[in-house]
Amino acid sequence: MKYTNFKLKLRALFAVFAMVIFAVSASAQKVTVTGVVRDAVSGESILGANILEKGTGNGTITNLDGEFSISVSSNATLVVKYVGYKPLEISVAGQKTLLIKLEEDAVAINEVMVIGYGTVKKNDATGSVTAIKPDAMNKGLTTNAQDMIMGKVAGVNVTTGGGTPGGGATIRIRGGSSLTASNDPLIVIDGLPMDNYGIKGVANPLSTINPNDIESYTVLKDASATAIYGSRASNGVIIITTKKGQKGSKPKVSYDGNASLSTIKQTQDVLTGDEFRSLVNGLFSTDSQSDIDARAALGTANTDWQKQIYQNALSHEHNITVMGGLKNMPYRASIGYNNQNGIIKTSNFERYTGALNLSPSFFKDHLKINLNAKGMLVNNRFADNGVVGAAASMDPTKPVMSIDSIHVNRFGGYWEWYQLKDDGTFLSANNLATRNPVATLEQKLDKSTAKSFIGSADIDYKVHFLPKLRLHLNLGMDASSGKQTLDLSVKSAVDYPNGRIGWIDEVKSNKMLNYWMQYADEIGKHTFDVMGGYEWQHFYREGQSEYRGKVILGTDENGNGVLDDYYKHILPEDTRWATESYLVSFFGRFNYAFDNKYLLTGTLRNDGSSRFTKKNNLRWGLFPAMAFAWKIREESFLRDVDQISDLKLRLGYGVTGQQEINRGDYPYIPVYTENVNGAYYQFGSEYVSTARPDAYNSELKWEETTTYNAGLDLGLFDNKITASLDYYKRITNDLINVVQVPAGTNFKNKVVSNVGSLENKGLEFSISAKPISKKDISWDVTYNVTYNRNMITKLTTGSGSDYYLPSGGTFQGAVQVYTVGKPANSFWVYKQNYDASGKPIEEGAPNPDGGTYKATDAFQDIVEDGVINDKDRYYYHTGNPDVTMGFASKLIYKNFDFGFTLRSSIGNYVFNGVASGGSNLGANGVYSLGYFTNKPKSALETGFIGTSTETYKSDYYIENGSFLRCDNITLGYSFKNLFKVISNGRIFATVQNPFLFTKYKGLDPEVFGGIDNTIYPRPLMTIVGLSLNF
Repeated sequence: MKYTNFKLKLRALFAVFAMVIFAVSASAQKVTVTGVVRDAVSGESILGANILEKGTGNGTITNLDGEFSISVSSNATLVVKYVGYKPLEISVAGQKTLLIKLEEDAVAINEVMVIGYGTVKKNDATGSVTAIKPDAMNKGLTTNAQDMIMGKVAGVNVTTGGGTPGGGATIRIRGGSSLTASNDPLIVIDGLPMDNYGIKGVANPLSTINPNDIESYTVLKDASATAIYGSRASNGVIIITTKKGQKGSKPKVSYDGNASLSTIKQTQDVLTGDEFRSLVNGLFSTDSQSDIDARAALGTANTDWQKQIYQNALSHEHNITVMGGLKNMPYRASIGYNNQNGIIKTSNFERYTGALNLSPSFFKDHLKINLNAKGMLVNNRFADNGVVGAAASMDPTKPVMSIDSIHVNRFGGYWEWYQLKDDGTFLSANNLATRNPVATLEQKLDKSTAKSFIGSADIDYKVHFLPKLRLHLNLGMDASSGKQTLDLSVKSAVDYPNGRIGWIDEVKSNKMLNYWMQYADEIGKHTFDVMGGYEWQHFYREGQSEYRGKVILGTDENGNGVLDDYYKHILPEDTRWATESYLVSFFGRFNYAFDNKYLLTGTLRNDGSSRFTKKNNLRWGLFPAMAFAWKIREESFLRDVDQISDLKLRLGYGVTGQQEINRGDYPYIPVYTENVNGAYYQFGSEYVSTARPDAYNSELKWEETTTYNAGLDLGLFDNKITASLDYYKRITNDLINVVQVPAGTNFKNKVVSNVGSLENKGLEFSISAKPISKKDISWDVTYNVTYNRNMITKLTTGSGSDYYLPSGGTFQGAVQVYTVGKPANSFWVYKQNYDASGKPIEEGAPNPDGGTYKATDAFQDIVEDGVINDKDRYYYHTGNPDVTMGFASKLIYKNFDFGFTLRSSIGNYVFNGVASGGSNLGANGVYSLGYFTNKPKSALETGFIGTSTETYKSDYYIENGSFLRCDNITLGYSFKNLFKVISNGRIFATVQNPFLFTKYKGLDPEVFGGIDNTIYPRPLMTIVGLSLNF
C-alpha cells in the first residue's frame, strides 16, 4: 500500500514537472509530443523509426520499445518512416500522445537490398540490382521458389518444363552468356552459394526450399553487382533471404494452406477412330495382300488415348509457422507439407519441409548471430512423359484393354502390338510399335526419395573499441541425397518379357567458409566503406546404380513368383563414381560517396578453381568491376522539385567468369575410365576389366564475360511511381563447347574446347505505381519489359560463312546451330516452296502437271547448283524471345483484394516437332513394320506422303510462338479477431493459367530452346486457400 502511494506521488510529481515544461514550451509555441510506433498488423513496437517534423531538420528516432519524444510546433505535421513500411504523416493539432501504426509496404523492401557479402540502400546502389518481396496476396500456387519471380523482374526469364508436379524451371538472366556451359544463374540461399546440380527427385537448388519461408529475392544482373562472386557470376546472381523472428515480440502462430484442382486445358488435335479408319481404308484400298492385311489390322474402337492418360488432379499444401523473440533471441520455426498430383495419371509430388532460424544478439548488438537450418524430404512418383506423344500417335481404333488370350496372358490384359511366328503362335512384343500409354503408366513404378539439409551460421561482430570495424564469418553446408527406383512389370511391352528393376543413388555435399572484414566511416562530406575477405568452397558428388531384368523362375512355398536375373547385370560396385572440385577466392569491395551525390564502387575477386590446370596460370582468374552513380535528385537545381523524389544515373563495367562447364570436374586431366558391359581381357582363366583413355584438353580455360551497363532510376510523387531503365552489353570470350577434332589428335573425335565469342545487347524497363492510395482503397501495378538480342561473333574452330556447330534437333537431325553472325540456337532449315493454292510442295509427290515434284520444286535452291542439300539450308529466326514482359495488378477495397499477373513473350519462334514428326500421311507413315500410327490433323493440311526426308527440316514448321499468358487471377477477403483466438486471416480463391493468347498451332508455345517435341501439359488450376494468424 505504501509502495502504491509512493508511485502515485511520484507520478503526480512527474505530472507537475511535465506541466511546467509544457507551460514553457507553450510560451515558445512549442509542444512536446510523445508516442509509440507499432506494426499495424502484429502490434509489435518498431525500433529505429524516424520521426521528423515536416519542413524542418528537427527529428528523432524510436527506442527499443518503439517510444519517442519530440518538441515541435503546435501546428506541426510529423512524418514517420521506417524501412519496409509505408511512410505516414500525422498532424499534431494539439495532441500530446500518439499511437502510430505503420503498415508494411511490399514495395519498400527495395529500400534496403541484400547484395553479395552485405546490404545496401536502394538509393545508394550503383549496380543493376532488383529486390522483390513475395506478394502473399497475388502469387498463385508456388510449389517451387522460381514460381515467385516468374514475370516479376525485368531481364529475368523463367520457363517451366511443363506441368510436371514439383518440376523445375530454366532461368535466364539477360539471355545467358554461354553455349553449352551452364547458363544458369548462381543461387545464394542465406549466404551459401549453391551448385547447379540437382539430385534424383529434386530438379534444382530452388526446389530444396519452401517458398513460404522466403523473405526476399535480390537479383544481381550487371557485372558491377555480380563480379563480387567472380567465376560463377556471368549468368547473374539470385540471392534468397529466408524469414526471421522479431526481436522482443510475443510468440505468434500462423497457418497457410490451400487445396487445388488441376485439369487438362488442351490436347493434341489428332484423328478420331472413325477418321483414322477412313484414312486407312483410302490408303490401302486395293486387293493386294499387303492392303488386305493393313485393313484387317484395324480395330473397331474409338479410343481417345489422350483422355485415357489425363485426370482431374487434387492437391493440397499446409504450412505452420511459430515465430517471436525471447529478449535478444528472435526465432522462427516452420513446417510444411505439400502433396501435388499431376494431370497425367500416376504422377505425384510429396514434400515435407522444416526450417529453423535463431538470430540472437549480444553485447548491445555488437555481436549478432544468424543461424539457419532447413530440411526437406521429397517423394516422387514419376509418370513416363513419353505417354504424351504415345497417346497422340497410338492407333485410336484399338481398345485400352483386351480379352484376347495373348493380351491377357502376356500383357496383363492391356492391348499391345505384337508379332507372330509363321505358325501363328506368339513371337514377341513389337519393339518398334507405339506402346499402349495407359499400360506404360500402370505397369511402370518409377519413384524417388530425396533428402536435403541446408545449414548456415552467420556471425557479425562490431568491434567494441572500434565500432566502425565489423568482422564477419559465414559457415554453410548443403548435404543432399536422392535415390530413384524402377520396377517395370514383366508383362510390360516396354521390356517384354524380361521386365526391369533397379535403382540409382546419388549423394552430394557443398561446404563453404568465408570471412570478411569491413570498415565504414564518414568524414565531412566523404563516406567510404572498405571490405575484404576470403572464401573456401568444396563440392563433392558420388553415385552408383543397379539395373537388371527380371523373370519368374518358379514359385516359393507360398505360391509367389520368384524374381531373378534374366542376364548377368552390372554390380553396384562396378558403377560407383565420385567427383569433387574446390573453389578458393579472395575478394574485396570499396564504396565511396561524396556529399551523398556521387557514388563510386569498385570490386575485385581472384578465384582459383580445381577444374582448370595450373599450367600457364589458367587455374586462377581475376574479375574486376567498377561502377559510378550520380544522385541527380540531390543537386540544388532539383532539391525543391517536390514531384521528383528520386533520380539517379548509374554506369557500370565489370568482368565475370564461368567455371560450370558441364563436362565434369577434370576436363584437363588425362584419365582412364573402366570399361563395362563385357569389355574384358583374358589372362589365363581369369577375365580382367579394361580401361579406356578419355579425351582431355590441357589448355581449357575460363569463359569470361565483360559487361557494360548504363541505368537510370526515377521516383515520382514521394515514390508512388518508381521506374528503372537499363541498357547493357555483354561480351563473352573463350566460349566452351564440345567440337570435332581431327582423328588421332586426341583420344576421342570430340573434345571440350574454347571455341569463340558471344555478344548480348539489351534494354530493360520496369515501373511500379500506386495510382490509388486511400484509407479504404489502394491499387498497385507493376510492369516490366526486356529486349535482348544475342549474336555469335567468333568461332575459332572453323572458318567460312557456312561453318556451324549443331545445337538442337529432332529425330531427323539438327535443325538448330551455332554460327557466326547469328543468334545462338538459330534455326537451320530449308526454304519451303508453295503451289498456286498456297500448299507446301513435297519432293516426290505427284505433280498435277504430270510426273512428280523435284527437290528444287519443293525447296529453294539457294546456291543455284540444281541440287538440294545442306548448302541450301538457311538461318531463320531463333527460339529465344526478342521481348519479354510482365504485368501485375493488385486492388484492395476494404477487406477485399483482387489481383492478377500477366506474362508475354514476343519474337520467340518454335519448331513444331509434333506436326513435323507426324506429317507423313503416306502408306509407310500410317502403317509400317506391323503397326499403325495416328496422325495430327495438321498433317491433312499439308498432305505430305513421306517421299522426302528434307520435309522434316522445312521452315514450314517454324511458327511464331509469341504469346500472352495469364499466370493467375486471385480474389481474397481478409478478416480480423475471429473467435477471440484468430487475430487476423485471409481466405482466397485463385485460377492459375486461365488463358493463353498465341498464333502457335501446337499445344503450348512456351518451350525452352524452341523445339516442341511434346511436353507435360500445363494444367488449368483452381485453388482455394486460407491464412490464419493466432
